[in-house]
Amino acid sequence: MANIKSAKKRILKSEKKRKNNIRYRSMLKTFIKKVNNAIFNKNIKLSKKNFKIMQSIIDKQVQKKLIHKNKASRYKSRLFNKILHLN
Repeated sequence: MANIKSAKKRILKSEKKRKNNIRYRSMLKTFIKKVNNAIFNKNIKLSKKNFKIMQSIIDKQVQKKLIHKNKASRYKSRLFNKILHLN
């Protein structure tokens, strides 16, 4: 356990940041699943709607450096290609 005040504060801050990161990653996984489920059910309208929301979530996470930009573009391109092949 830390004895210095700044070290204690740093521990609290990093724990708070870790919980937020978990929340954002979970949100991303949830929306990826929503898009995949809509694609599986061949619901084009819902899949496009969820994809648009997921795209903004991914872009925000790239800005916060939670996920790598190449990983983000890979997610987006794979799901977009699945949506295109629904037609």
